[in-house]
Amino acid sequence: MKFTKENTTIGFIGTGVMGKSMASHLISAGYQVLVFNRTKAKAEELIEKGAIWQDTVAELAAQSNVIITLVGYPKDVEEVYLGKGGIIGNAKSGSYIVDMTTSAPGLAKEIYAKALAKGMSSLDAPVSGGDIGAREARLTIMVGGDVDVFEALVPIFNIMGTNVILQGKAGAGQHTKMCNQIAIATTMIGVCEAIAYAKAAGLDPETVLKSIESGAAGSYSLTNLAPRMLANNYAPGFYVKHFIKDMTIALDSAQTMGLLTPGLELAKSLYDKLAEQGEENSGTQALIKLYLQKI
Repeated sequence: MKFTKENTTIGFIGTGVMGKSMASHLISAGYQVLVFNRTKAKAEELIEKGAIWQDTVAELAAQSNVIITLVGYPKDVEEVYLGKGGIIGNAKSGSYIVDMTTSAPGLAKEIYAKALAKGMSSLDAPVSGGDIGAREARLTIMVGGDVDVFEALVPIFNIMGTNVILQGKAGAGQHTKMCNQIAIATTMIGVCEAIAYAKAAGLDPETVLKSIESGAAGSYSLTNLAPRMLANNYAPGFYVKHFIKDMTIALDSAQTMGLLTPGLELAKSLYDKLAEQGEENSGTQALIKLYLQKI
């Protein structure tokens, strides 16, 4: 199927830090967008922009032919898709459903199979790029599912992201996101330790950052999150609690495959400690607080 602005109604579930921007881009592109969020207040800006509020997941699913979800945890994904009043039980046959939450690969495969049995097409398509990438419509979108379904939805993905890649069958998008989160986990440790070292050595961390961010140490975290650390800006582009969720999924998946992931285990232990100190709703850059306690 070729989705056009005339024949497409997009249902968007989950209008938080990233989802709000992503849905906004779809509205700006001229699509009719229906929205649902557990907290309606978080959808008010989108409603003012032209989104149509739906009171339940079931209502949204029944009236949309493309349904996108970006919720919190695997348990939320399971409820939204498979629970009573969920998408699988209420969407029309022929609907295309896309979970952009970072969730468990096994759950993505289950949703794919149950959607297929109901005549629906399903993709798992988690994203990377944080609040900045969502705002600027340059997210990386990692997709798992069938080629024809992916190709049909690429024009919609391209409105929200700039690096859209099909990684394989159902679950492959989620596995790829785990690779992404594993790489970020240990990178964040390195960024925090570098800043702490600079401070302990009596250097100006901002000046140090100018030297190292464009060299071999360069990374998204160093360029985008280190300045927030130095400015004591811990507002969430991505929540600590959600990063812990992602690392838990990655650890479980790695253990199932028999892989050693000591760096990931260390990162999770540090973020667990940070959450215990009340920082679960801070951005991931708040990890620097653990290090600065020692200086």
